Amino acid sequence: MHTSAPVYLDWAATAPVLPEAVAAVAEALREVGNPASVHAFGRRARARLEAARRTVARSFGVDPDGVVFTSGGTEANQLALYQARGPILVTAIEHSCILEAVPQAPRIPVRAAGVVDLAAAERLIFEHRPALVACQLANNETGAIQPVAELARLARAHGARVHVDAVQAAGKLDCAPEALGADTVAVSAHKLGGPMGVGALLARPGVALIPRQPGGGQEGGRRAGTPNLPGIVGFAAALERVARIDWSPIAALRAQLEADVRRIAPELVIVAEAVPRLPTISCLLLEGLTAETQLVALDLEGIAVSAGAACSSGKLAPSHVLLAMGYTQAQARCAIRVSLGWSTGGEEIARFLVAWEHLYKRWRARKAA
Repeated sequence: MHTSAPVYLDWAATAPVLPEAVAAVAEALREVGNPASVHAFGRRARARLEAARRTVARSFGVDPDGVVFTSGGTEANQLALYQARGPILVTAIEHSCILEAVPQAPRIPVRAAGVVDLAAAERLIFEHRPALVACQLANNETGAIQPVAELARLARAHGARVHVDAVQAAGKLDCAPEALGADTVAVSAHKLGGPMGVGALLARPGVALIPRQPGGGQEGGRRAGTPNLPGIVGFAAALERVARIDWSPIAALRAQLEADVRRIAPELVIVAEAVPRLPTISCLLLEGLTAETQLVALDLEGIAVSAGAACSSGKLAPSHVLLAMGYTQAQARCAIRVSLGWSTGGEEIARFLVAWEHLYKRWRARKAA
């Protein structure tokens, strides 16, 4: 059992809340007022809400009117899907909140390296004439950056609306809808140092949105419900801070991690290694050593990582992302995701490597016995 300080290497699941966001949330919680009320308290709350909206809009290169606050990335993604008035195409590696929302939607395959097959995408777009095409900007399990702009050009040439899930990429890549060629983009606060329970759907100018959640005039009539004002101002504060982060030292740290773990286990596979990836995610696959075994052993050492698959009802299912890339179910059950953030340091990586090397040597010894 570990006695040292815990090591958090699961930033892709959620990032620690930045101090600036904590302070903004606390300040908003100390004040009373519904932004929809016309009295002075309500007007102050409304001013906070609209100031935060302007910050979010500026951060993502949209007009303030193009920001619709939601409860998070899942709601933002599904609000975008709701706009389609016809067939929908999605990539095979989308987050489950998209795949399960449109289970009958044809899936655009990916190449073995983990990026969308654009030739197959063009064929499917021509065949199905979709009303909407959805694609991640960066995959949440492998970090692989998708050719969103190229896919968007194919989709728009056939009159399809384009939606991009940028939940994992926000704060690290340019997520402006105009830059991506997207009509709508989903983002979430807790992946970039803001509080949980708040996100946004970003829309290009002229893109009308039909409310999926009716019943009030909030968010310009596009999303009913009293806004999560403390969460929204925390989101805005986190965006202002994360914009100043230099990710190059983290990319270098990730590269060193991968070089060292491959030195320990030359047979290990770094998933999507051959394509551009986010600087923060490393998906490590050692066939025969299950993710469950690795997660338990590392957790006992005080080290938090995650599986390359979502956990449902206490059971680790094989990753649909890795299956789509051509890995077998047995292989897909052996991937772990190590994800870094702005405060990750060399000592934490060293702790992970020591613990993982001990685990690997025990596993090799059992195999040889």
